[in-house]
Amino acid sequence: MPAIPPHRQTVPALSQAKEDWAGTRWIGDCWQWLGMNGDAAGTDGIRRRTFAYGFAAAAILTSGICTANVLSDLHDPNAAFFAPVVAEASSWITSMTFFWVIWVGFRIAPPFVRPRWKLLVHIPGVLVYALAHVLGFLVLRKLAYSLIGSHYDFGSFGPNFAYELRKDVIGYMMFVAGFSFIAHLLHQQQVATAPELSPTIDVRDGARLNRLRLDEVLAISSAGNYVEFILRDGRRLMMRSPLSALEQELGTRGFLRTHRSWMINAALVTGLRPEGSGDYAIEVGTLSVPLSRRFPAALARLKAPKDTER
Repeated sequence: MPAIPPHRQTVPALSQAKEDWAGTRWIGDCWQWLGMNGDAAGTDGIRRRTFAYGFAAAAILTSGICTANVLSDLHDPNAAFFAPVVAEASSWITSMTFFWVIWVGFRIAPPFVRPRWKLLVHIPGVLVYALAHVLGFLVLRKLAYSLIGSHYDFGSFGPNFAYELRKDVIGYMMFVAGFSFIAHLLHQQQVATAPELSPTIDVRDGARLNRLRLDEVLAISSAGNYVEFILRDGRRLMMRSPLSALEQELGTRGFLRTHRSWMINAALVTGLRPEGSGDYAIEVGTLSVPLSRRFPAALARLKAPKDTER
């Protein structure tokens, strides 16, 4: 794709961004947030492959567990074949059908998310997943039993749901951790195999594309559901994306996370001023960007001599 000349780039206002959000555009934004679009080598591609690999690994692991459970039940020569197969198959089908619930929870609050209170989203997340799992396999089991003219009895819902919930909590936590591990490996692979990191980044706003040179970007700030690119010439471009996604993409290309709402181009830093209580203010061009004491690695990197940063 040919580069877009800087003089042809436009700056969408926040009000225009909100207007563009109306109508069907929310579908594309949700799809992008979930990581289901984008090039395979880009940030969205890493998300998509993380989900695909995680789904495949979970499908293989849980199918193995279900098969082992069936074989264990059939070890008794007097055991019926139908009941354990239906029980394990229905559980596997519904667990994989609602696997996307775990992915949404991971996208909202990965294990190392900041602020940490966002991790509380996993409490309703695991409850939704467990409830969908149990109700789903109940429907399938009742349907299977009705086909042979029989009736399936789950028993008392409360105690049995609590039993299934305990197992689903463990599975939910394992899969969230698995997503995090897979994403880390894919990111490291991308860094290791890239022959040369691109000096540009595409800032997408719906159908509009702004291609920026990274050395034009002073800093990136979080603005609600958007990020704002602050450029050396004073322009500000907005894109719908979490700041954490850009941190993964640009962290190896000279950008540094200094605050839960800020990233800076470390090569363009001109000053560092203490603000008290361990916090600092970073001078980047005409900007003053906060450096939180919660990011000690960023402070250490900014204080390091230039010839030792590599």
